[in-house]
Amino acid sequence: MSNVLDVKNLDVTYPAKGFGKTGFKALNDINIHVGQGETLGLVGESGSGKTTLGRAILGLAPVTAGSIDFLGKEISHASRRERRDLSRDLQVVFQDPYTSLNPSMEIGQILAEPLQIQGLDGAAATKRIAELLDQVGLPSDALHRLPREFSGGQRQRVAIARALALSPKLIVCDEPVSALDLTTQARILDLFLQIQKDTGVSYLFVSHDLDVVRHISHRVAVMYKGEIVEQGPASQVTVNPTHPYTQRLLMASPVPDPDRQAKRREDRKALLASQAKLANA
Repeated sequence: MSNVLDVKNLDVTYPAKGFGKTGFKALNDINIHVGQGETLGLVGESGSGKTTLGRAILGLAPVTAGSIDFLGKEISHASRRERRDLSRDLQVVFQDPYTSLNPSMEIGQILAEPLQIQGLDGAAATKRIAELLDQVGLPSDALHRLPREFSGGQRQRVAIARALALSPKLIVCDEPVSALDLTTQARILDLFLQIQKDTGVSYLFVSHDLDVVRHISHRVAVMYKGEIVEQGPASQVTVNPTHPYTQRLLMASPVPDPDRQAKRREDRKALLASQAKLANA
């Protein structure tokens, strides 16, 4: 079975601002793939390059080397017209569910917009919007309400429904639950899992939280300073990682039990001291 997404030897360099200055290399030699119906979790701290990788796939960051193949087609330098055609199969859910929705548009208008752009209108669009609201667990009367009338979790459901409108093959999820409380996070993650089970959609799931990617991912890629430092099955990478950076990420994740949290904090201090000693040896 062919992959939905193949990223090979990808570099992203942002041009320098000012005469004589060198550009900033945000990504270096990135190699990942996402299979059909699979979730690849992309994890790392702020500034690691994970969001830049998602933006490069969406055509929002400058690819300076390497290739991005989507459904067997090279898209790293796709034109605006080609990107518009790609939007049927490639969608995104952003971090902030409020700023990603037009505050002056009703939910029905927000969901109708991608359908109208692709030429679907009238009764067919109305039927599809009703299906989307049901799929993400929102009431039918949501059609005539504004985003501000919903909670954060409900707004994220609207954003997910909009991404699903055209039945895409891949959704890039850029920190889609980080702005939500823990209870709402769990509900939205379960929604992502159920949608994948029902539709077979693939996810590139970007997060800084190892617990989140463990819950939703089949495989995990760990990013550090613009490079992939570890990659493998979620059960391996998020429980028994081999790279020192992933080990530090795991030990930095909070746990609800105070005794376990204290033990994890001490283990992390010992790990950092050991790695510093090796680096100075």
